[in-house]
Amino acid sequence: MQFDVRSERWPLAQAFTISRGTKTSADVVVCTVSRDGHTGRGESMPYPRYGESVQQVVAQLEGLRASIESGLERTDLPQHLPAGSARNALDCALWDLEAKSRNQPVCELAGLPPPKPVQTAYTISLDTAENMGRAAAANAERPLLKIKLAGEGDLERVEAIRRGAPDAALIVDANEGWEEHEVEPFAEALSKRGVTLVEQPLPAGQDDALSDMTHPLPFCADESCHTAADLHALAGRYEYVNIKLDKTGGLTEALALLRQARQLHLGVMIGCMVATSLSMAPAALLAGEAEFVDLDGPLLLRKDRQPGLRYEGSTLYPPSPDLWG
Repeated sequence: MQFDVRSERWPLAQAFTISRGTKTSADVVVCTVSRDGHTGRGESMPYPRYGESVQQVVAQLEGLRASIESGLERTDLPQHLPAGSARNALDCALWDLEAKSRNQPVCELAGLPPPKPVQTAYTISLDTAENMGRAAAANAERPLLKIKLAGEGDLERVEAIRRGAPDAALIVDANEGWEEHEVEPFAEALSKRGVTLVEQPLPAGQDDALSDMTHPLPFCADESCHTAADLHALAGRYEYVNIKLDKTGGLTEALALLRQARQLHLGVMIGCMVATSLSMAPAALLAGEAEFVDLDGPLLLRKDRQPGLRYEGSTLYPPSPDLWG
């Protein structure tokens, strides 16, 4: 087995802001594994919120070089890497290599139905109400908008977006930015403004507070949900979970998380970090299993890698084998 890992920087079309800060580029890690003339690739986006950096993830993977080149199996990865960005890049590269080696798509290997086109959310970055309203108006034809919020001024932001895109369904993402006392009144007000889902209103670790709160619209766990082991603590507090491969540590654990969520009667969103089509492609195989799809990362880039995923408006088409899988 031959192994390579490198970092890449992909500039964004415009600055992207959430409650924790602003970024102007997608700084990703790409892992490549080759054997017998076949090559598999995986991409991840290290996330500082989880204590990750590009340099750290590259170092983690370089530290496994000898094991990888000796034939480390995908099923052995949890014994070598924690759930997170490094494991995601390698897990997805090994899935891709297996598919190429067997001349069989990953969906078949994973026991999933062939992927079909799906509608993805499009994210409106956190800004002033006026600027977010303008952004919504520019994307008013999209069926689903995801709105980044932060707490103070959020109702004004949602009202401006609703005026700009009166027909779009709305998801709001607080990114852990609300205070406990804000949750119930915000949820009530947002439900009257046509919002269909709220992501992660409180910081991870404060989920217990949601047990005693009434909310007339469903809540979705994001930062609080990484792997299947997290789910039992979330049931009764959230109605949905956001599955992101950079949190689960790749497609392997994402599949386990999806199945466990269904057993607990939790709804599912398939989400992403801001990254290229190579990051989205493995998650796109799960999109048909989800009630909400948020795989718009490449739409936020100045330029995507080629070949990339095909988007027509908000319709996301399945990946081609020359990209991944």
